[in-house]
Amino acid sequence: MPYRWKTKTDVDEAIVVIMNVLDKNPDLPNWLISTLNGSIADSDLKVVGYFFEEVKKHVPRAMKYFESRE
Repeated sequence: MPYRWKTKTDVDEAIVVIMNVLDKNPDLPNWLISTLNGSIADSDLKVVGYFFEEVKKHVPRAMKYFESRE
């Protein structure tokens, strides 16, 4: 079940997870991509916009997993 982001802190935690996973693996696992895409779909547009800003800023290589959603 996707997690609905309610605050910027929720997004920040997701960004840290993405960074940690990509530090150890070349790709994000499918379960994580699915969960994050669910969060994108279920969360407020302002918070989702913040998510994309932070991905571009901190882990731009991860944008390929979310570009079709932006």
